Amino acid sequence: MKIGFAGIGIMGKSMSMNLLKSGYALTVWNRTPEKTEAVKDAGAEVAASLAQLADRSDVIITMLNDTPDVDEVILGKDGLATGLSPGKVVVDMSTISPDVTELLADRLGKMRCDMLDAPVSGGDVGARNGTLTIMVGGKRQVFEKILPVFRGMGKTMVHCGGHGDGQRVKMINQILCGLHAVALSEAFTLADRVGLDLEVVHKVVSSGAAGSWALDNYGPRLLKGDLSPGFKLGMQQKDLRIAHETIRQFEGEFSGTELAYRLFTRAKENGWGELGSHALIRLYEESRPQSC
Repeated sequence: MKIGFAGIGIMGKSMSMNLLKSGYALTVWNRTPEKTEAVKDAGAEVAASLAQLADRSDVIITMLNDTPDVDEVILGKDGLATGLSPGKVVVDMSTISPDVTELLADRLGKMRCDMLDAPVSGGDVGARNGTLTIMVGGKRQVFEKILPVFRGMGKTMVHCGGHGDGQRVKMINQILCGLHAVALSEAFTLADRVGLDLEVVHKVVSSGAAGSWALDNYGPRLLKGDLSPGFKLGMQQKDLRIAHETIRQFEGEFSGTELAYRLFTRAKENGWGELGSHALIRLYEESRPQSC
């Protein structure tokens, strides 16, 4: 299969590189063309437009920031739809609204094209190492057809159900990730305030029942004062916004999710959206009383 890839950001660049390493003929497109240079040097073709990307590819992958971006890239005036033909498959690996995903799949189905929603988990490390977890919604037979492509980027590929269900599973994943970041920020801040050695704390708690992906991956970065993004804080806030919008459709107590959403929103409003999601700890650091 000839693969097209739209969105060469932190994640998309590594995912594209892994597809090339897997031997796929790859054509890429990015709104900012300069970001395609490294992938081009590795052997990819660069499409001049989304229509050209769709025309050259059997499977078109999108890895974009938010729901409006995916909608515009697929169905916009100059979007992929202008170059699609029956039988092609669009695979959205972004994290967006499940409801909008269903609408996009319906529109593409009327064009006799298939769609899978296939958001990922694993961050920049998983993208570089080709060990992403991929949560897929859509027709099972289409999932099985695209499975070899997923294997070029991930380690765990799970068919989660119909259109939008990949996004719904990712939403649950992001609730957990957001709350883990809150817990990590609070725990490290309190450990520091009571005078503990943070390296000792990290070594102890990460080896026991409190161990988590967040501790293993973000803990060492916090110890070094490294707030650079593997996964941007602003993206985590966006993912929690999707959860917040979904929660409003139901009765019940989801106070943890709402707390994480509020905290990440405050952090983004403070201008930290381009930092890593573990930069949430800055909220706690800034709340520390100043000595006279």
